[in-house]
Amino acid sequence: MQELKALKIRVTSCIILVGISLMLAAVMSDHWAVLSPKLDDDTQSCEVAHFGLWRLCKKKILMDDQETMLKGCGPLSLPGEHSCTYFKHFTSGENANIFEVTTQKEYSISAAAIAIIGVGFMTMGTVCTLLSFKEKLDYLLKPAGLFFIFAGLCMIISAEVIRQSVHRMIDSKETVWIEYYYSWSFACACSAFVVLFICGIALVLISLPRMPRNPWESCMDAEPDM
Repeated sequence: MQELKALKIRVTSCIILVGISLMLAAVMSDHWAVLSPKLDDDTQSCEVAHFGLWRLCKKKILMDDQETMLKGCGPLSLPGEHSCTYFKHFTSGENANIFEVTTQKEYSISAAAIAIIGVGFMTMGTVCTLLSFKEKLDYLLKPAGLFFIFAGLCMIISAEVIRQSVHRMIDSKETVWIEYYYSWSFACACSAFVVLFICGIALVLISLPRMPRNPWESCMDAEPDM
């Protein structure tokens, strides 16, 4: 029975590693959403943007092909001048290149803060999981599962904040963006939520004591009266 439980823990831990990788990829990358402006008939170039939790990147693309213009500005794989600027609230120094949009600031700082909290939960869950492999420390599986559940919830909340941010930027008159789509970083965040949340619940269930199969097992396992 203990061997089966250890196998379940190892399999769940391996799946959690996938969720951790997805979470770190989402937090560290800047392809959560891609924004593009409206194209005119006489447009020779357009500027497409993609952003994450820490910075916004813009790419100026030459629109030479008529078929490409009909599909809109992009895709990002087309050649062009590329530049990135960090958000003001995460940048220090007078010479820093700053991007500031009032409709974006409160959303991006909230999403980043929630993601950092999620990384903290993920780190504590990883430490508890590693310690649980030691003898007589298997009780750490339950807090490890809870930490991974909280980490997954933080990621999906951060993704929702980014989604609201994109809609706010599209609807704002202060920006030129009218079209958008969510990119691979956003998909990584959502996938990390699913993996960490499910595996966290699995760890909690694995850590629970085995239920007695027969009514008399509880009486037989009880300590005798002195």
